[in-house]
Amino acid sequence: MESSNLTPRQYYAQIKATPNRAKFGFGRKPILVNIDLQKAYTRVDKFPKTAYETDPRQLEYVNALAKVCRSKGIPVVWTRVGYMDSGEDAGVWGTRTNTPDSLQNIKIGSERHEFDDRLEIDFKRDAVYNKLMPSVFHETPLRSLLVWHRADTVIITGGSTSGCVRATCVDSLASGYRTIIVEEGVADKHEIPHFANLCDMQLKYADIESYATVRKYLEDYKPANV
Repeated sequence: MESSNLTPRQYYAQIKATPNRAKFGFGRKPILVNIDLQKAYTRVDKFPKTAYETDPRQLEYVNALAKVCRSKGIPVVWTRVGYMDSGEDAGVWGTRTNTPDSLQNIKIGSERHEFDDRLEIDFKRDAVYNKLMPSVFHETPLRSLLVWHRADTVIITGGSTSGCVRATCVDSLASGYRTIIVEEGVADKHEIPHFANLCDMQLKYADIESYATVRKYLEDYKPANV
């Protein structure tokens, strides 16, 4: 194992400055997946034990990308985590702790389950999924949506970088999709897991692209004849 005195932030900056892997690139048909931008994870003022903020403009960027996608006929997906009152549908994931802030105590219909009020969600057009496990691919209709729209590229925002974003990223690659992580569009509780996982995803599973790069791709997008 190679050793280093670099911090995860420094290591990520080094990888960005001197990329040594070819990019997967954007494909012919994208889909935008916004992961768990719900109050339990975005409202640092109300739920500081579970919420986090990396880039203060994150939700602004997500809204802008969603707006461009809708104008181009590109599907937009929003997910959130929520469990029934007993919490038993969280499975073993919900057995580590049992406090008001615990995962299994994000009850469907509670304030922690609500999407952030700053988000601009079109509930008549966008796909909104409740999920129970880290990956958006786990027991949601996402796979069917991707097949129906003949998508080959999954663009990801949301949180957390080291948890649900990473899990979705790995499943996306494993399912045969080009996977794009919007750098300013993902967040985590602490910079160590955030930057460490950006490094890992960039080196193995995805392309980490800036908001500006992703937005330009979407604005230039023309539907493929497939």
